[in-house]
Amino acid sequence: MRTVNMHEAKTQLSMLVEKAVSQGESFVIAKAGKPMVKVVPIERKAQPKARIGFMKGRIIIPLDFAGRDTGEIEALFDGDK
Repeated sequence: MRTVNMHEAKTQLSMLVEKAVSQGESFVIAKAGKPMVKVVPIERKAQPKARIGFMKGRIIIPLDFAGRDTGEIEALFDGDK
């Protein structure tokens, strides 16, 4: 485990944290050679998978859904001609 002094930790904190997160490398910050804190990456929980089709049978989409009110919508975009 790497030990860095306080000054190095202040100047390179972003790089040290990125290394800890991406490579799982924890490190110790020391002051005057005396270990003060240990920095370890937090374990991330896996994101839940998308549930495709979970509403199947609960909602009904009309067959003419895509063609509804197209004239009205075009008028809103194009304005009255």
